[in-house]
Amino acid sequence: MSAVALEIKDLNAWYGESHILHGIDLTVHKGEVVTLLGRNGAGRTTTLRAILGLTGARTGSVRIGGVEAIDMPTFKIAKLGLGYCPEERGIFASLSCEENLLLPPPVGALGGGMSLAEIYEMFPNLLERRHSPGTRLSGGEQQMLAVARILRTGANLLLLDEISEGLAPVIVQALGRMIKMLKAKGYTIVMVEQNFRFAAPLADRFYVVEHGQIVEHFDAVELQSKQAVLTELLGV
Repeated sequence: MSAVALEIKDLNAWYGESHILHGIDLTVHKGEVVTLLGRNGAGRTTTLRAILGLTGARTGSVRIGGVEAIDMPTFKIAKLGLGYCPEERGIFASLSCEENLLLPPPVGALGGGMSLAEIYEMFPNLLERRHSPGTRLSGGEQQMLAVARILRTGANLLLLDEISEGLAPVIVQALGRMIKMLKAKGYTIVMVEQNFRFAAPLADRFYVVEHGQIVEHFDAVELQSKQAVLTELLGV
């Protein structure tokens, strides 16, 4: 088994007085694609945000590449090589597509991420739209830009929140190809996904989150045998 990229133990997190995560445990190895499944409100997005310190109080252990990050501020956690693509994407509307790509500072030990040429090779749509304002991009193009912007930073552990949501099937297929390409390049990916059909062929392992806890964990090879459990937990 490859080295551990992310190890979470007994992670609790709060928003104000609300206790959202109740002892999350999960491990992600370098080069893996791991998907967090669960119903809306189960705590999957909060898990991603808690890894980065974007919740209120949090306790437990979050080790990124062996470094304990539970007491670090968010900007220092990002410098451990994390890239976060939130559900709302966070595109700067007043900047062009290319200006959005050039904006983020480098993170991670390597310092440099993909070049613009590499980005445009992976996302030909963005090459065509490089001078377009962020708001003029389609939903799918905005999603590609949100991921591409992370790749520019040199982050090698990607946290992707619902990247397929609300997009046309042809765009979802393109995002699936992107995930496979990134995995082939050695990236480690943690995805929150509602779209089970999108996640199923991409992930190496699955965690099911319910009421802020991990209630099921299995490898991709066990997917067929877990269908009854998943139907009960997710309604898929």
